[in-house]
Amino acid sequence: MPHLRTAAFIAIIAAQTAHAHDNQSSVETRGEMTCIRSNGAPNHDMGRFPNRGNPNAFRAQSLTFCFSTVPQLTGAVTGGQMTVGVSVTGVPIRPYTAGYYDPNGRRGVGRDPSSGWRVQAMQNPRSLGMDDQNAHVDQSGLYHYHGVSGDLLASQGGSLIGYAPDGFEIRYSPATAISSWQLKAGTRPSGPGGRYDGTYEEDFTYVAQSGTLDECNGGMVNGTYTYFATDSYPYFPRCFKGEVNPRFMTRN
Repeated sequence: MPHLRTAAFIAIIAAQTAHAHDNQSSVETRGEMTCIRSNGAPNHDMGRFPNRGNPNAFRAQSLTFCFSTVPQLTGAVTGGQMTVGVSVTGVPIRPYTAGYYDPNGRRGVGRDPSSGWRVQAMQNPRSLGMDDQNAHVDQSGLYHYHGVSGDLLASQGGSLIGYAPDGFEIRYSPATAISSWQLKAGTRPSGPGGRYDGTYEEDFTYVAQSGTLDECNGGMVNGTYTYFATDSYPYFPRCFKGEVNPRFMTRN
């Protein structure tokens, strides 16, 4: 008998296959791991790519996302993943950018991370060519979310967005799930200088209990640990409290 969560998810996938942009996705559970496979296309309209802020064109992919079927808290916190989740429709969630402050780069941005100031995507999404679903396409043609997609949520009829690399759910509940990350006060001591205004990841700091969520944008819901997407930074979880699959996202 399939895992109960998987059985419900199969029904969702069946209802979504062949919607806008020919979203093709499936789910399979084998023992300790559940895998979502997709062609990377959303189940809703996407913006036009390339566009003024983004020179990349969408390309269908062969993606697999695998995570724990029954996730468990480990007592440790891990991070460093570029892909922090997958939607129930098989679209990656990747809130980070590849851009860093670089005084010699185009518009002061480059790919060299040595400045230590990473561009924060949602401060000015149009400059990165995002569509109205807070998503865009990277150089490989991969469509991915940087923030909450209204159309994805509407298609679910609930709060579930997807799953993190450790298997815990990612949900959206703006009335009750409030980020505890805040803008720093004052001015940047190096790099671009100027006031902390959210342009860079390093403009934010975690202030415990200033919101309802922990440092990983998560909390307990009816006894189960759950991550949340939020309308403010960090938008999606950036660290994890379960055992992360190091090969969470693979491409064939």
